[in-house]
Amino acid sequence: MTTFSIIVVLLLFAAVLFGLWQMQKKHVKFSNRVFAGLGAGIVFGGALQLLFGAQGAITTGSIEWINIVGNGYIGFLQMLIMPLIFVSIIGAFTKVEGTKNLGKISSTVLITLLGTTAIAAFIGIMSVHVFHLDGAEFVQGAVETQRIEELSERQALVEDLSLPEQITNFIPKNVFADLANTRDTSTIAVVIFSAFVGVAYLGVARKHPEQADFFKKMIDSLYEIVMRIVTLVLRLSPYGIFALMTKALATSDFKALINLGVFVIASYTAMAVMFVIHLLIISGFKVNPVTYLKKAWPVLSFAFTSRSSAGALPLNIETQTKALGVDHASANFAGTFGLSIGQNGCAGIYPAMLAAIVAPTMGMDVSSPAYILTIMAVVTISSFGVAGVGGGATFAALIVLGSLGLPVSIVGLVISVEPIIDMARTFLNVNDSIIAGVISSKTIKHFDQDILNDENAMIEADI
Repeated sequence: MTTFSIIVVLLLFAAVLFGLWQMQKKHVKFSNRVFAGLGAGIVFGGALQLLFGAQGAITTGSIEWINIVGNGYIGFLQMLIMPLIFVSIIGAFTKVEGTKNLGKISSTVLITLLGTTAIAAFIGIMSVHVFHLDGAEFVQGAVETQRIEELSERQALVEDLSLPEQITNFIPKNVFADLANTRDTSTIAVVIFSAFVGVAYLGVARKHPEQADFFKKMIDSLYEIVMRIVTLVLRLSPYGIFALMTKALATSDFKALINLGVFVIASYTAMAVMFVIHLLIISGFKVNPVTYLKKAWPVLSFAFTSRSSAGALPLNIETQTKALGVDHASANFAGTFGLSIGQNGCAGIYPAMLAAIVAPTMGMDVSSPAYILTIMAVVTISSFGVAGVGGGATFAALIVLGSLGLPVSIVGLVISVEPIIDMARTFLNVNDSIIAGVISSKTIKHFDQDILNDENAMIEADI
């Protein structure tokens, strides 16, 4: 009977996949298909939970097969991270008009990303105080216990390293190993190596323009190939999101969700406040927030549903250049750096909140200005090297908690609500990278105000 029920569930799952495919054949907008997958996953997963239970044999048996679609989609997104970073950063160097702009662009983007991360960390700490979560204890179940054990093993990779040693660990000692993503810091290592290649290109361009031109054409061709691969992978988004949401709802422990409900509300509140701060920042650079939201909404909504900054990168860059008026170099630098540096949600608010929650249990005074500044500093420095696909927030939290001498068990205790929080975190991460591109373009005075004001200059993923 169990096997028969699993087969029925999988047939229904396949029927929904077929429906999403039919929507694609009829050229329904990509964003509508993505939200259809999200909604279908919530309904289908919730139904499995109610009918068979989160740990029931039918649910676990069905999810094992459904994971092929969900985990396969995540795997393809992870496949894209290194090629995207490599070609986007080098491509940014080939598009820079003069080395003077290079310095302004890179410094402005980095200052924006890191500065907003520090602000995000402060907002996260304040959110913990407002919702009285400092010192809070969460119920620990079997899933959380298993997660804590896994995290303890992972923390062993960084716990013996001081913060300066962790920073040194970003250097790509073996770039081929980092391109294969063999280390937790491989992402930032590839960023550094790609920047070296880009700087070398500028040097060759001055002395040997013919060879540099050949290299530029090669990178442009490679960029187009990689972006085409991205398009092929993004076509899987509605199906992948449907599978991932089905798993999230079907296997969620609703008691744990209730237990962590205040934490979820506090997290979303903090990210909403930080999003408003983003809008205030661009207002200071004479960009209308309402116009900005209209132009940026397609890529932000995709980031929210896909939970992948890397997957959103092509839309991110295209939105900046074709809808907002950002120059190509600033857009590429900001979008690519935003994959691994200063993510406001994953590397700012999230680890700061966890540190503020658990610190009082270790006798720390989280209301102390000195300790708040310490958390902000550690979070900001640790925000380097956060991967653009799932797992980056966990790595950032491990480094922050380890550097502050705090237990990592809190990361495992909130695992039940990770998918829910991660949607808003990714939304905020991508928005911050777009903000950095706008500010950079404004700084070097290459921002095209006419494109921003053009109501027809909108980006809708044609996938």
